[in-house]
Amino acid sequence: MNTQLTIDERNAVLISMANLVEKEKDNILKANKIDLDSYSGEDLAMEDRLKVDDSKIEGMVASLKHLASQEDPVGVERFSFKHDNGMQVYNKTASFGTVMIIYESRPDVTVEAAGIAFKSGNKILLKGGKESLNSNLEIVKLWHKALEENNISPKWVEYLQFDRKQTQEFLANPNQRVDLVVPRGGERLIKFVKENSSAQVIVSGRGNNFVYVDKNANTDIAIDVILNGKTGKISACNAVDKILINSELPNKEEFLSELQKALSDNNVEIIADRSLENMNGSRPVENEDEWYEEFLDYKALIGEVDSTTEAIAKINKYSGGHSASIISKDDKTAQHFMENVDNAAVYHNASTRFTDGGQLGLGGELAISTDKLHQRGPIGLQHLVTNKWYIHGNGQTR
Repeated sequence: MNTQLTIDERNAVLISMANLVEKEKDNILKANKIDLDSYSGEDLAMEDRLKVDDSKIEGMVASLKHLASQEDPVGVERFSFKHDNGMQVYNKTASFGTVMIIYESRPDVTVEAAGIAFKSGNKILLKGGKESLNSNLEIVKLWHKALEENNISPKWVEYLQFDRKQTQEFLANPNQRVDLVVPRGGERLIKFVKENSSAQVIVSGRGNNFVYVDKNANTDIAIDVILNGKTGKISACNAVDKILINSELPNKEEFLSELQKALSDNNVEIIADRSLENMNGSRPVENEDEWYEEFLDYKALIGEVDSTTEAIAKINKYSGGHSASIISKDDKTAQHFMENVDNAAVYHNASTRFTDGGQLGLGGELAISTDKLHQRGPIGLQHLVTNKWYIHGNGQTR
């Protein structure tokens, strides 16, 4: 296997892969149908992530073509310095080496995340869930074909057909070099990887995202943003689970009635905190754990706060560190909220559903990190690199 592929070689493979996914669409859909028919779980979010349709295929193809059109993220100069002794010093981006992606149910990850990692000059190790095995193997077969069409070793993309015990052993004592591990899935998967991996881990964390309706909110915007965040895609990590209402909101009862109707019309179960327990059609919060929970379901917890400061404290305590939005006509209040909420993405009068690499201008994402090192939020092409120092001299000694 080559130690480093040129940008032309990497782009050629991505274009070949885009063409193959388009051409072999029916085979991917057939494989996915086997997975869907075999899936017997009751997890709505998992099933939604598992399903591949024409729209998802189009997304895979578009992602690959877009990746091929982007600048090379490797070898980009980040810093330069001319030493007093004449040495020329550069700091440039560099590939990690081998990136392992562990994920549940989403066959599109086998295309898009692998594509981002490959474009960044990395070898890819894919470990998908058993529920999507047929879909994943069909897609990996196309990766190997795309590599071979360009006279490049198929070892650049490897699928690890491991059970849980084998995965645990590989994470702790890999039989090949692994430079970075990225888990994409629920909290149990992330905890499992963090506890067992001997390599660096970037956590694609849980959502449990909040919308705060300020006392100066435009309530029409609030309803639209809450509905979009809650019902747009329940399986997304950028979906809304918690709604905080300022107690001084004018016409608060009228707004709550309108919100209750909008959520109920969309089959969303409403859980009301003690302050709002008389809200029509709601059930009370069972225990504090519900505030921490990422629902991934048609459920929303609504609570009341007396100030923006209280809203910030509540979000920082309970959220997953992913996304939060304030609905307010007051720019100063919004700025205070955005600066003090400790989330990867903060919004003013907009839906949390935009926390996505494609939507935020990255063209796609490997994952959405809730860690602070080395990148926070959507990890795109330009973030899946480390750095390296290049020093040119003519005999200098120290």
